[in-house]
Amino acid sequence: MNVVGREPNYNMKSRMMYGMAEFYNGGAFVIINTFFAVFLTKALGMPTALAGTIPLVGKVWDAITDPIMGNITDRTRSKFGPKRFYILIGGIVSALTFILMWLTIPTNSMVALYVFYLLMYCLFSTGFTILMVPYNGLLPDMVEDYTVRAKFSSIRMIWSTLGSMVCGMVPTFIIKDTLNKSAYMTCALIFGVLFFITSMVTFAGTWEKQKEPVKNSLAESFPQAVSVFKSHSFRLFIGIYLFGQCGMDFVSGMAVYYVEDVLNGRGTNYFILLMAVLLVSQLLGMILFAPVLAKTSKRFMILLGAPIRLVGTLGLLGFSYAGANIVPILILSALIGTGNAATLTSIFAIMADMAEVDELITSIHRPGIVSGMATFARKVSSGLSAAIIGFLMAAVGYDSSIANQGLMQSASTQRGVALIFILVPALLITCLIIVGYLFPLTGVEFAIVQKEIARRKGEDTSVITEEEKRVCEKVTGFAYDELWNKKNASLSK
Repeated sequence: MNVVGREPNYNMKSRMMYGMAEFYNGGAFVIINTFFAVFLTKALGMPTALAGTIPLVGKVWDAITDPIMGNITDRTRSKFGPKRFYILIGGIVSALTFILMWLTIPTNSMVALYVFYLLMYCLFSTGFTILMVPYNGLLPDMVEDYTVRAKFSSIRMIWSTLGSMVCGMVPTFIIKDTLNKSAYMTCALIFGVLFFITSMVTFAGTWEKQKEPVKNSLAESFPQAVSVFKSHSFRLFIGIYLFGQCGMDFVSGMAVYYVEDVLNGRGTNYFILLMAVLLVSQLLGMILFAPVLAKTSKRFMILLGAPIRLVGTLGLLGFSYAGANIVPILILSALIGTGNAATLTSIFAIMADMAEVDELITSIHRPGIVSGMATFARKVSSGLSAAIIGFLMAAVGYDSSIANQGLMQSASTQRGVALIFILVPALLITCLIIVGYLFPLTGVEFAIVQKEIARRKGEDTSVITEEEKRVCEKVTGFAYDELWNKKNASLSK
């Protein structure tokens, strides 16, 4: 099998270069979740409920572009490798579209503002799709071993956390006044360049096994994408992905409001301290949990990290009021960051294994389609979080005109903001624990899936045991005799 790109090597340098594009994935959404709604509501005066619909409407656009991009990736033949080729193109497009999202236009029309920023968000989301769909599908075509994939994913998540740290901290020094429109553009230009550079390093430092392109028409993109959900493991993985990521999206999306409107921390360094503790503890957690992941399983890490997050989150209930001591809040934030390190590492490690489960069901190697739907799920988590935050903030009486003047909200609104910041993530983390417990795939089951695929291809002459059949059925959700059937890649039964 031909390999294109950098010579295959599983050393630390290769892992570092592979993971570097995650700086964009981990960092861009921290900036967007933390500051985009603030930019729209505080700097531009857009109502919170209206601002919250922009990412949500953008998800409708993603429902079109993500499946198509997954299909395009699987259909493409390139001398760079199809996924690396689109990482190259996407690195350029995504950097430019990120910058465009923070332009300020000279208008007093709220309709014009809404339409403009909705269009800019959709352009950004398209650039993100071009880069991240093939990137999410790259690892299965680089590495086959379950444990080695986990090591690559661990480094990728360290880069994600570094992205989150830099993108969570540096903008707070640039956007000192949330009413200053030009500060947001300065921030966008700096990070647009950083996102471009890190993506190009991943393009240059990875390789890809050349495989025969999948012969699907673009019209088949949507049926093919939806068929991925026939996999029992993939459905549970999407639950893990959504519940895990939405919880942290709420934390980052509500952090400014929590500090300024609950703790009365406007003009203090509380926000910087909060983000620093969350992100540093997450980075240290990544380093701490990497060897644990290699020796246990990705499922175990979900069940380890989620309860830690839950304890830290619920603990904030006792300290969320104006004038509260910041020290216990920071200690609890450290617990949240540490627990998130375990769950986040597991999520992306699991994602790389979903292509094999899908292949056992359909007999088709289509990591692009699988990663397209996973990328769509990530965007859904971000869009839903932003929309729900907007609606809930409106429900508790948050007044953007008061915020635009730099004034405090009412006492009842402050209490409402605190409950949104704490109880919604706690509910999502509880769901994550339940779905993580039900997830059926560990290293043992994955090895059986790979062995069965080898049997189906005629590369393994061993006879499957009854126990292995039960594992295949449990992981896929299909009867054993119904596996390895191209009809499973359609919407028909």
